Amino acid sequence: MKKIDEDALAEAYNRALSLEKSGDFDAAAKAYAEVLALDPEDHGGAAVRLASMGRGETPEKAPDAYVATLFDQHAEVFEDVLVEQLGYCVPLLVRQRFQDLKLGPFQRVLDLGCGTGLTGGALRDMADDITGVDLSENMVEVAHEKDLYETLYVAEAVDFLDDNDDEPFDLITATDVLPYLGALEPLFFGAAENLVAGGHFIFSSETLPADTFAGRPFMVGPHQRFAHAPDYVRQRLDETGFDLVEIIDITVRMEEGETIAGHLVLAKYRG
Repeated sequence: MKKIDEDALAEAYNRALSLEKSGDFDAAAKAYAEVLALDPEDHGGAAVRLASMGRGETPEKAPDAYVATLFDQHAEVFEDVLVEQLGYCVPLLVRQRFQDLKLGPFQRVLDLGCGTGLTGGALRDMADDITGVDLSENMVEVAHEKDLYETLYVAEAVDFLDDNDDEPFDLITATDVLPYLGALEPLFFGAAENLVAGGHFIFSSETLPADTFAGRPFMVGPHQRFAHAPDYVRQRLDETGFDLVEIIDITVRMEEGETIAGHLVLAKYRG
């Protein structure tokens, strides 16, 4: 594997970022192209930033190297930033929905994109066995210290679902995973293959006003996170073997003082 010229990469990335922030998207796009040439694995998420500016193709997902780097860097302060500063409470919303719908307790739970264990903590007393999976090794280390999970893996969510040959689960959660995925078929098919018949799949997504999508199923929003059209989510769930239980409007988080709109989606696997 070719060694990355870190100095040249940092220079190109900082120049691209500066041009993007100044509003010169065409020049920024050229600089991000330099970044990708220097770092094809895309640790800095140049492809996502290009899509966010409306330059270049929308990728099928955020690059693994980018997601792992992003969360490895922020693992120690992740919860403080996400919960205290950005008002993120999706794991507690998940718990509340299960209580309201009288679902659970669950025998085997798979927490995809488990991060530092926010969802695992919210569901700990509702589950006999919880497996956590996250792409960031540093996040998994923080989760491990909390002793919330029976098993923890460092892996990309869809790769884990493809490779897993353990017993199926009766609940799969994916809170704050979809903002890093564009196309949802691999995740939904993988979830279906790892659930018992009648098992539940709950996840959060971010969305944008309907006219923003202009017929597209998904796009990269202004904060470099994927947003999904609700009809696309519904359609793909149905096609991959799920019945929609509910899709409710939620505020996912705050970003630069604005609320980020999204959905909490609960589906049941037909089996």
